[in-house]
Amino acid sequence: MRALTVLLAAAALSGCSAAPAAPTPDGSEVPRARPGTALAALERLEVKGRAPKTGFDREQFGGDWATVDGCDTRDRILQRDLRRITHERGSTCDVQSGVLADPYTASPVRFYRGGASEVDIDHVVALGDAWQTGAQQWSYERRVRFANDPLNLLAVDAAANRQKADSDAASWLPPNKAFRCAYVARQIAVKRRYRGWVKPAERDAMARVLAHCPRTRLPARP
Repeated sequence: MRALTVLLAAAALSGCSAAPAAPTPDGSEVPRARPGTALAALERLEVKGRAPKTGFDREQFGGDWATVDGCDTRDRILQRDLRRITHERGSTCDVQSGVLADPYTASPVRFYRGGASEVDIDHVVALGDAWQTGAQQWSYERRVRFANDPLNLLAVDAAANRQKADSDAASWLPPNKAFRCAYVARQIAVKRRYRGWVKPAERDAMARVLAHCPRTRLPARP
């Protein structure tokens, strides 16, 4: 398998020794990796085909953003990811403007509340993809937690986010190649937390990315 060969070579160059490969349901293999790395977590994810998208709707994940103590998830992520933030007068929650160092394009993006926003809050593991890789079997409450989990959310360039849509790693990766390892590691961390599965092509795409950075660790839990 070409992806496996590339990954093993990269691991060798980085000083990582590869243990025997672990079989997956489609008969392909992913090499074992150091504990705590995204590669090690990828190895443990279940590999299955894509489930039908029948019944998918944003309302299945709670519709709008969840609000806690008067501050919704969107504003919380904006406050976490933007710089030079201004708030609505008298509020410590409602973000009115700021500047994003966009991880997807490596370009600065200005955010202004109102009108057509150039900043979106992206579900790193898209809701549609999650629905087809386990979420339709979850409880409603679990889907709402997933849709509002900071681990699965990033403020990003709106155009890049809309280009991505419901794609997985096999069909879309950030144009900013320097961010791809962190992006795939975050997707793996999210699927691990919620016990979603990966599709064979998705798993192979993740492995190819991590071949260039086999020591990448899973992101810290927010």
